[in-house]
Amino acid sequence: MRIHWCGTGLSALPGLRRLILAGHPVTVWNLPVEAAVAAVGDVADDIRAMEPAAFGAALGRGDIVVSMLPAHLHGDLARACVERGAHFISSSYITDEMRALDAPARETGVAIVNEVGLDPGIDHLMAHDLVARYRASAAYNAANVLSFTSYCGGLPAIPNAFRYKFSWSPLGVLKALKAPARAIRDFSELRVAHPWDAVTSFAAPLPVPETFEVYPNRDSLPYVADYRFDPAWKLRDFVRGTLRLNGWAEAWAPVFETLAAAPDAATLEALSDRLLKEHPFAPGEPDRVVLCVALKAERAGVPVWHESWALDARGDVRGSAMARLVSGTVALAVEALMARELPVGLHAAPHDPRLVARWLEATGHEAQVMRRVDLIRR
Repeated sequence: MRIHWCGTGLSALPGLRRLILAGHPVTVWNLPVEAAVAAVGDVADDIRAMEPAAFGAALGRGDIVVSMLPAHLHGDLARACVERGAHFISSSYITDEMRALDAPARETGVAIVNEVGLDPGIDHLMAHDLVARYRASAAYNAANVLSFTSYCGGLPAIPNAFRYKFSWSPLGVLKALKAPARAIRDFSELRVAHPWDAVTSFAAPLPVPETFEVYPNRDSLPYVADYRFDPAWKLRDFVRGTLRLNGWAEAWAPVFETLAAAPDAATLEALSDRLLKEHPFAPGEPDRVVLCVALKAERAGVPVWHESWALDARGDVRGSAMARLVSGTVALAVEALMARELPVGLHAAPHDPRLVARWLEATGHEAQVMRRVDLIRR
């Protein structure tokens, strides 16, 4: 198996370098090729220009393609993989375009693995772990009322007045804010047209108590089944959302005003360019990632089981926290495919208990704080 790693942006490097230094056969593809040489030329000996003809000619049956390119380019790469019998990995959300490749991938005997980054990715692993632990606990009872929350955010380690900073184009953040969200809150389906209208306060179970602002992100409801919740379980809350520093909603009010006016592409791009210019990370400035995933079971209004994963990672000499966690998980998926531990067809982060435990242990080495907390006994 040869690994074809496509894209050497900021979020790609720690995992890519780890695979190369571990001795795996890696071909690095990028445009411009000079950027890849500058990023990994000290460890990589096979760096090529990302051109379709050359890439297609180099792709062999059983190879593994990793796409760290913009999400809209994943589809063409994944289709090429299925046609040539190669596996495909990305950290991005599963899309309808990827779902259409599930059956062809199974017929061809290849894996299409998505959602193996930070969020989505590590959050899935934590959720699978908590659900399995709850099922195995003495407190398990089908009559319990359950609440599930999963909040993740990339933050500046050194807060600014805007309560956020950018390492690359803000377009992705702005587009996510324009997307409606769906979750379960107080036993009812919650639909949010503008995420900023549903901002609430959240106390993270970190060693040093800290509160954040959180809001629902995308559509949480499909993950009820993905996380192996029993259809008969009673759900009070089920939310996957985004976490921000306190004061974020107030600082971003002018941005929300612009987004609510349904700006055209040119206006959105101009806003993105301005935000990147006004609120960038300085060279070498550390970033921060906070991820908290919790599951609570109640009986007659009294908590009988309540555990949470809490992760707090900061940029250091190993690279940015975001890059370590995203690309590090992608690298774990590559190694799992090489060991034939992932099945063929379309999949997100694994729920196999052995892989979940191993990947979470590896993730713990990338964070300054990562722990599972019993919130009843805390």
